[in-house]
Amino acid sequence: MSAAPAPAPAAPPAITLTSRWSQFYALTKPRVVQLIVFCAFIGMVLAVPGLPDAGQWTRMALASAGIWLVAGAAAAFNCVVEQGIDARMKRTAWRPTAKGELSNTQTLLFSAALCAAGSALLYVMVNPLTMWLTFATFVGYAVIYTVVLKPLTPQNIVIGGASGAMPPVLGWAAMTGEVSPEALILFLIIFLWTPPHFWALALYRVEDYRRAGLPMLPVTHGNEFTRLQVFLYTLILFAGCLMPFVYGMSSWIYLAAAVVLGLGFCGYGFALWRNYSDALARKTFRFSLIHLSLLFAALLVDHYVL
Repeated sequence: MSAAPAPAPAAPPAITLTSRWSQFYALTKPRVVQLIVFCAFIGMVLAVPGLPDAGQWTRMALASAGIWLVAGAAAAFNCVVEQGIDARMKRTAWRPTAKGELSNTQTLLFSAALCAAGSALLYVMVNPLTMWLTFATFVGYAVIYTVVLKPLTPQNIVIGGASGAMPPVLGWAAMTGEVSPEALILFLIIFLWTPPHFWALALYRVEDYRRAGLPMLPVTHGNEFTRLQVFLYTLILFAGCLMPFVYGMSSWIYLAAAVVLGLGFCGYGFALWRNYSDALARKTFRFSLIHLSLLFAALLVDHYVL
């Protein structure tokens, strides 16, 4: 009796236009870009005394779109550079470039198209200063941080945090055509927020970073040293978050929110330093996102209420 023929191998699932675009969309790191645009929007609103008029709302919408496009381009470029690293890390192994679903050529063309479209929109419809600052931020994140700093030094987050702190400066420049001390104060807050935010993540993802060969602080200096740095940075951040009130940008509404949120972040930092657990590191990381979002939301409320 002859053996039954072997079943034919299943055909690979067809790539539809919708699934392909969802892969490209994933390259832009939507949740990260949403936070970037939110911080830029806060900078725009704070730069305008009182309620914006129709023309200012239009400028805000155009600036937000341009910043979104360039930030998405930087994220996509980052996916190309870190393709091998992403594939070795559980947190990033799902990305289309890491899985080989999109080629480097496709991703680079997508990144270039987004960057060109966003830059043109900002230059023509907003102002040249915003375009150049946004493009400099692209270079700072996609090239200086990703290519140079991240694989070279455990202080990558501290130095590279300058590009991540630029969104409110971009927003301010979009509405005023200049960079003022108020914009630099907003920059300082995000710059000081970045190390405890990312190091809390790195603490419970340390094995991922070790496998990837990245010199993140917990890998190079150990868990205990990193925990101390997180706590110390929350203290410095607390002081930095008082600057809008000290400078006269805000009133007691923001001050109350800054104190409560700052004490909360310091409390998490202290608890993490004294009694570490992965679960607590996760909670600290999540609270850092809440801290920044509510802090900037408080600035927005304060701006319109008083």
